[in-house]
Amino acid sequence: MNAFTRDQFDTAVTGWANCCSDFYAITKLIPTNYVFTFDAEQMDWMRNLNKYNEFCTEIGVYQGQLVAILCPLDGGGKRLVVDKFPYCPLQELDRDLRLMQVKEYVIVRNAVLSKDLERVDNNVNAYLPVTNEPILEQDKAVEAIESWKDEGMTWFYRECTEFKGSRIFKRFFVPMQDITPSKSGFTHVVCSFGLKFSDVYQRLLPTLIFISFYEDLQNSGSIETISNTYDWSQPCPPMCPLN
Repeated sequence: MNAFTRDQFDTAVTGWANCCSDFYAITKLIPTNYVFTFDAEQMDWMRNLNKYNEFCTEIGVYQGQLVAILCPLDGGGKRLVVDKFPYCPLQELDRDLRLMQVKEYVIVRNAVLSKDLERVDNNVNAYLPVTNEPILEQDKAVEAIESWKDEGMTWFYRECTEFKGSRIFKRFFVPMQDITPSKSGFTHVVCSFGLKFSDVYQRLLPTLIFISFYEDLQNSGSIETISNTYDWSQPCPPMCPLN
C-alpha cells in the first residue's frame, strides 16, 4: 500500500499550498483528463479507522506529482493521529472509464379464479426500485467530469489571477458511503475531479467523484438501484466544517 510518513505528508500538503497561486505550476501538475485510483487495501484502511460520517482527502504535491492523501477522522470530525497516510498520484487512465447504473424492477401478476374456476380478478403491480445508498445520477456525474476536462484550467486561471489562489481547494470532505462497498468483490476506486455549480456560493466549485469497481457489478439479486457512482464531495475552501 502506498503511504506517506508524517513528514512526507506535511511536505506534500505544503507543496500544494505553495502552488495554488501559480497557474503555470498548476497546468503542469493537473492534466484535466487524469484521475486518482485507490486500491481496495487503501479503502479498507480508511473504513477501519474512520469514525465520522465523512473522511478527509488532502491534496498535495510530492516529487513533482499531484497526490490525493487519505486522512481518517474521529467521531467529532477531527483528524485522527496516525503514523501513515495512504495516497495515490494523479495519473492517466489505463482503460475506458465505465459509469454504470442498473435499475431492477419486480413485476407481480395476480390472477384469481372462483371456486367455479372462473376468472374474477387479474392485475399487475410493478414495484419500482428503491435506493438504499446515496446515488449520483450518471448524467450528472458525466456532466461534472466533462465540465472539469473542458473548463478546469479556465477555473484555475481565474482563481489564480483574480484571487491569488486563496479560494483553490486544499482538501475535500467525502461521504463515507462513497467508499463503502454495496456488495462483495470490491476491487478499487477511481476518483475524478468534476465541476459543479453551487446555488449557495453562486459559482462553479470543484468536487471529487468516487467511482467504485467490483469484479461483477451486476451480481445482485435485490430490488434496488445499483450504481458505482456516489455522492458529491465538498471542497475546502470554501466548505470547511472543521474550521
